[in-house]
Amino acid sequence: MLKYSKGELGRVFVARVEHGDDLLGELRQLVQAENVEAGVFYVIGALKEATVVTGPEKCVLPPVPMFRNFNDCREIIGLGTMFRDDEEPVFHLHGALGRGDTALMGCIRGESEVYLVAEVILMELKGADAVKETDPASGVKILKFLPV
Repeated sequence: MLKYSKGELGRVFVARVEHGDDLLGELRQLVQAENVEAGVFYVIGALKEATVVTGPEKCVLPPVPMFRNFNDCREIIGLGTMFRDDEEPVFHLHGALGRGDTALMGCIRGESEVYLVAEVILMELKGADAVKETDPASGVKILKFLPV
């Protein structure tokens, strides 16, 4: 059954993450400094290296993720969300990453080093009453809606 809440757009942040910086680490600093409770963000630029989850090994619960690493500088276009888990921001960023004729798509995890520059648009979500919480069946942090 579909579960949802509604909210509205708050502030919009335009950011540049610079060469050698950790993309998600810099976004974490931004949302903490600006006290952003929830948001959606877009990323365009390039990453020198990162780890990407490209799906589960099998369609079972709990999932066993397939990890792919790269360190060969890839272009990125990405879309992500950020919701809090207690007080900590939890990022969920999916991206398409390409170099030459090779493409990789998946969920970017851990450190992700920027190559040259990454531009980010972060749109704050206000009043959505949603958080991330660990789901016992999957072991994954999923979206949960707070009682109104």
